[in-house]
Amino acid sequence: MGIGHWEETCQIILPTLQAHPTLQADPTLPTLQALPNSPQRPMPNAPCPMPHAQCPMHPAIECHNLKTAYSPSLQRPILNGISCQIHHGEFVALLGLNGAGKSTLLRSLIGLVPLEQGSIHINDIPMNPRTLTQIRRDIGMLFQGGGLIPQLPAIDNVLCGKLGIRTTWQTLFGFPKRDRRQALEILEQLGLRGQADQKTSLLSGGQQQRVAIARALIQSPQILLADEPITGLDVMACKQVMDTLFELHSQQGITIVTVLHDLGIAAEYAQRAIVLDNGRIVYDGHCENLQAQFSVIKN
Repeated sequence: MGIGHWEETCQIILPTLQAHPTLQADPTLPTLQALPNSPQRPMPNAPCPMPHAQCPMHPAIECHNLKTAYSPSLQRPILNGISCQIHHGEFVALLGLNGAGKSTLLRSLIGLVPLEQGSIHINDIPMNPRTLTQIRRDIGMLFQGGGLIPQLPAIDNVLCGKLGIRTTWQTLFGFPKRDRRQALEILEQLGLRGQADQKTSLLSGGQQQRVAIARALIQSPQILLADEPITGLDVMACKQVMDTLFELHSQQGITIVTVLHDLGIAAEYAQRAIVLDNGRIVYDGHCENLQAQFSVIKN
């Protein structure tokens, strides 16, 4: 992993955490159990017991007229007037051709992309330099390629998700036992208990992505953003990773927003597709007949 990519990952691993239909799941993976502090979705028609910022009836993510700087290579802004809402508990796939702005939009949701104009609200909190740390407490991020430290064991990579809420003195001689127990519990839920002490460089691509998911989950996020989480994986590893994301969404109510290139995968797992072209949203709706939407873009 390049130095630039690692520095970018650290922006989430360190400052991010400073305060803290029907599918057949992969039978080789254990059923995920609810993690501590995971938001629970209320029954339909029941009064919502959660604060306004966590209520499924209100947007988890709200973007208004997002526009980035002009890109000379594209001869346009990468994002050029993006407006959308994503509600709590949705599973949304961001789709589009290369250069459409998918990853840029995803990264803007955690403050990694400077905006020329527009606004972003996460759980009704406006994103700005003062609120960014607070916003990042509720968001887990899976970078393309995982963003793991290959020399470290899987459990230590997961524990990196705790760095922002532990002082230097607290981690000088290792993480507290309760943190290690939590990391082991999450790895076990993801089917990786036996690989906890293995260096991540020795794990398969699918296992590495699940370690990255575990690192995000140790934050107890309400929202999980995934940038092309299955790129470069074989068919079985793709299924394992996507099954894991689907179970986090369906069983724990975590809001999932992921960049994908495979229309079939998007139709199988996501509830909703947002298709971008030339920095604009050209389709926002159900994941049916996505091929027709792309035929319009190509023409």
